Amino acid sequence: MPSQFFGLNIAASGLRAANAAMNTTANNISNTNTDGYSRQKVEQEAADALRVFTTYGCAGAGVDTVAIERIRDEFYDRRYRDNEKLYGEYSQKNYYQSLVEQYLDDNGETGFSTLFSRMQANLQSVMTAAGTTTTKATYVASMTAITDYFNTMSINLQNLQNDINLEIKSTCDAINSIAEEVASLNEQINIVEMTGTTANDLRDTRDLLIDHLSEYISVSVRETDVIDENDPERDTGATRYEIWVAGGQCLVDTYSYNKLVCVARDEDESINQNDITGLYNIKVARSNYEEGSGKFISNFDLDNANIGGKLYGLLQMRDGNNQKFFNGTSGAWNPLTHTMTVSVSNDYLKDMAQCTLPAQGVIQIGARSYEYTGWTYDGDSNYTFTLDDTDDETGRAVDFSRLQSRTYDTVNIGKSIDYQGVPYYQAQMNEWIRNFAREVNNITTTGYTSTGEDGCYMLTGDRTVSSNTSPAQYTFEELTTTNYGYYYLTADNFAVYSAMEHNANILATKADITEGDDEFGNIKKLGNMFNSKEIFRGATSGEFLDKILADASLNTSNADTMEKTYSGLRNTIENQRLSTSGVDEDEEAANLVKFQNAYTLSSKVVQTLTEMYDQLILNTGV
Repeated sequence: MPSQFFGLNIAASGLRAANAAMNTTANNISNTNTDGYSRQKVEQEAADALRVFTTYGCAGAGVDTVAIERIRDEFYDRRYRDNEKLYGEYSQKNYYQSLVEQYLDDNGETGFSTLFSRMQANLQSVMTAAGTTTTKATYVASMTAITDYFNTMSINLQNLQNDINLEIKSTCDAINSIAEEVASLNEQINIVEMTGTTANDLRDTRDLLIDHLSEYISVSVRETDVIDENDPERDTGATRYEIWVAGGQCLVDTYSYNKLVCVARDEDESINQNDITGLYNIKVARSNYEEGSGKFISNFDLDNANIGGKLYGLLQMRDGNNQKFFNGTSGAWNPLTHTMTVSVSNDYLKDMAQCTLPAQGVIQIGARSYEYTGWTYDGDSNYTFTLDDTDDETGRAVDFSRLQSRTYDTVNIGKSIDYQGVPYYQAQMNEWIRNFAREVNNITTTGYTSTGEDGCYMLTGDRTVSSNTSPAQYTFEELTTTNYGYYYLTADNFAVYSAMEHNANILATKADITEGDDEFGNIKKLGNMFNSKEIFRGATSGEFLDKILADASLNTSNADTMEKTYSGLRNTIENQRLSTSGVDEDEEAANLVKFQNAYTLSSKVVQTLTEMYDQLILNTGV
């Protein structure tokens, strides 16, 4: 039998429940515009009834306030984060592809098409007065303007690659900062929840950080209960919270976290001929990693398609080679000369105009990497690499014993990156330059000057990119008599032969030495070559920009379309998520009235029972 004051206890539980509900509603209203806040709701249930051993069975005991829970849907969280990684990727691609497109765009003054048309017009002028120094000097100057254009483009692309490289480091720093903060929050959450309560606001803060993290890199979250080892049936209240990124790399494990550390490549670790020095490789290290210690957990796979987010977009822009990279099969190993022969099968590796190999770098043979100090090509399908026999880090001799029996191993330099990033545009420029210079030089070296002297080559490359007025240049023999072909020429060092810049009269204008000064047969050959010779992707010389600009424009358009698509999805998914976890002011206002009424009614019950007890105690018999 419950006591006479049982009803007062029931009314008091109603007061407590209504008070908790009103406080929670007030908290929701206060956080209407707080980023990442999840609407909270009081969970209530009927208190355990009392058996009264009478005909009506049990007496209700009021209400228990069980918990204050967040209203949140994990399904929408996953959808939002999956979308964020794609939005982050394409936003970076769109931005940097737009810059490439701007660099290539012909502005009517210094663009490629304008300069090339001007050069062709000056070539026509030479035909009208082939023996005149002025017309030849004007033509040579217009050709110099074209080489300057490519020099400038090379600098722009290298600066762009450097900017992307720096942003990769800042992105890794941002990821590390979030990982550290999440690990700290995990500890705070467990401290609170081991007391039996739920750390709603801390969990909201953590989820908001994961949302931000998903824009930088693909994220997968796993949370499991921690069980007492001595009593498996006992739930401690703590949880193990893990964050996995890039499809399999652990970033956070409850209170501990790992770092993504950017380590600059040395000058002799390049993987592309035109890469700038200091491009970052990414390593995974413990949170207590100190710079220079060299203590890493593992390498971060830069060509992993599961990286996602801004980091993936930046890596593809910095390293994208459209899947054209050096790959082959190991052959004979010579232990005396430390040379390894590698056979290749891809056509682009047999064409020196398309070669992107750095003079020295890192080569992977099987599962191991070695540094090479030089290479040669036999003109057919075999490269021979000279491996460095000293480890730069330890100073000890490199163990080459593994290579004795490594025939038919896969050999790679760099990775296959299925995107048209900065290395792709650099390689395309180099291919055009090499083919164009070869065709021009083949014509100018077979003709004669106006005075009947043998013609010389016109286009070359500086041996070292220098500000000197007369830098050393490759000779025509160096460009043609080796199996390297025009490999030495790049957009970085492309130049007109300095002797011709100073004396335009050495330009070979005549095709027939017996003709007079004004004979222009060789100049006519150049004009025909410019208009008809297919030297680049099935197009004439002057159509270079059309091809490259089409690539850049298509990539920019695709990236822009995808960014807008995922931006729209972002808003749609966020609205869906807010419909569940967001605070609706109208709904909360209605709840406030409802809980106020509940509180008032519970107060009325207390008042009524008080009057009954007064009557019972004070006015009922002595």
